[in-house]
This record gives sequence, structure tokens and C-alpha cells, in this order.
Amino acid sequence: MSNSKKKSLPPEQRKELLRVLKNRFEKNMHRHIGMEWPKVQAKLEANAEKLWSLDEMESTAGEPDVVGYDKKTGEYIFYDCSVESPKGRRSFCYDRAALASRKEHKPENSAIGMAADMGIELLTEEQYRELQQLGEFDTKTSSWIVTPAVIRDLGGALFADRRYNTVFVYHNGAESYYAARGFRGSLRI
Repeated sequence: MSNSKKKSLPPEQRKELLRVLKNRFEKNMHRHIGMEWPKVQAKLEANAEKLWSLDEMESTAGEPDVVGYDKKTGEYIFYDCSVESPKGRRSFCYDRAALASRKEHKPENSAIGMAADMGIELLTEEQYRELQQLGEFDTKTSSWIVTPAVIRDLGGALFADRRYNTVFVYHNGAESYYAARGFRGSLRI
């Protein structure tokens, strides 16, 4: 099976995903003021591989939704908008190097590794803070975020959450993993 075949959805699954995304879009207009679903849908229908990535986000409980539009590139920006860190993406260490360094009790995957497999990227600190302007997210969980190389090279990784009505960014060893820590992704279409 070719890579492009693997990353496309069967027609019924495609139709169902578009229905779910449209409903979420219409229920959360505050996330995308001034945007119109038919334009978003046209972009989605023209990008089978990106639609596959959105399905991966949806199937791991990320609840992806449109949060912006880049006028320079003409791309819609989707983030995981689940209230808590996506259930299907928790208990992972930060990246593949951290996963490889664990001698025992290895998690199933890493946040960076799974995001790459899904065709998405982890949120940056700036994107995470933008998301938090749209609602209250990660009040009981936390999410790995993109870590600068200078921190990662020293063995650390960053994660963020919302507590006391404030967004906090913390550090941990990249090889650590917790049942309440996952990751949120972004996708440009």
C-alpha cells in the first residue's frame, strides 16, 4: 500500500468526519469569528492527507477545530480543542530519544513521535497561550509543548496547563510520562 493510499479516508468515514467538524465549527463560532464553513470544507475536501490527519486528531479525542486563518498562506489553522489533553495521547514521554533512553517501564510512544505519525505538530508555547484565550483547557491535565533545543539538549522538555485561572509552563525530564499528561496538536490546511 502506498503512503498516499494509507493516508486517505474511505468515503463514509470522510463524510462522517466532515459532519463532526462542521457541527463543532458551528457550535464554537467564537473560535473562528468571520470564517465560513463552506470555505473550510472546500479546503478539507481538496486535501485528503490533511483530512486523514484531522481524523487521527479526532479518533484520539482531540476534538480539532478551526482557530485561525493565515492570510499570507491561505491556510486554515486547526488545534485540538478538547477540554482536557486528548485521552488517546496521554502517558507518553516527550520524544523518540527520550523513549529510547528508558530502560524499563517504557511508554507506548512519544508525543513528538506520535504527532509526526499523525501528520501534525505539537503546539508551541505561543500557540498554547492562544488556545487558552478561546476557553479553559487542561484544568485537570497537562500537555507537552514544543521545547527549545537548548532545553532538550540538556535532557528537559516543557509542558503546560491551566491552574488558578493562569497558564503555567513547566519543565520535566523528557523521558518522564504521566497518565494526566498528553499533547495537543496543530494542523495547517
